[in-house]
Amino acid sequence: MLNGYITTQEAAQKWNISARQVQILCKNNRIEGAVQINRIWLIPANVSKPTNTYKYQSQHGL
Repeated sequence: MLNGYITTQEAAQKWNISARQVQILCKNNRIEGAVQINRIWLIPANVSKPTNTYKYQSQHGL
């Protein structure tokens, strides 16, 4: 892609999460410097994986 940026697929492989999860993080402004061009998210290559990527809440109170 562009110099200094990676795609959601590349970030997913780098961070060991799904590409969809990376898209959600971008949409929720959890990845600093991520920009959307048309339908493609571009993520700065040097950015680190956000902490607490999953916000799971048990429905059983456990």
